[in-house]
Amino acid sequence: MKKWKTLMLVAVLFTAATSLKAQVSLNVNIGAQPLWGPTGYNQANYYYLPDINSYYNVPKQQFVYLRGNNWVFTNTLPATYRNYDLYRGYKVVLNEDRPYLNYKMHAAKYGKFKNYRGQQITIKQEKYKQKNNKPMGNHGKGKGNKH
Repeated sequence: MKKWKTLMLVAVLFTAATSLKAQVSLNVNIGAQPLWGPTGYNQANYYYLPDINSYYNVPKQQFVYLRGNNWVFTNTLPATYRNYDLYRGYKVVLNEDRPYLNYKMHAAKYGKFKNYRGQQITIKQEKYKQKNNKPMGNHGKGKGNKH
């Protein structure tokens, strides 16, 4: 009888420990990062894009850029940058709230990465083809539809 109680206690403790492990959550947004994002990051709130002095809000999938004295939040880049290749441009991962408020500091600190083309992207675009065999980029649109 004593062995039975001991076995039941072990089973209850094991079940409790297992259910506690199942309740642990991680703050990871791997799936939310775009295909053109840099490798090696399991968390990215914003990317700073030094080539075009703009930001990308990863969770909201929005670009943030300055128009005049106002910050614009939109799903596409302005027409000025419609030919900008997000796969080739350097991205700086920033895990801070509203990093665009530190725009001058980011431009000075990361300006050296303008036109730098050596950064690895998360998923090579060649692996993802549309039915018409064109590479996918910019949120699943064909490369000819760049923002």
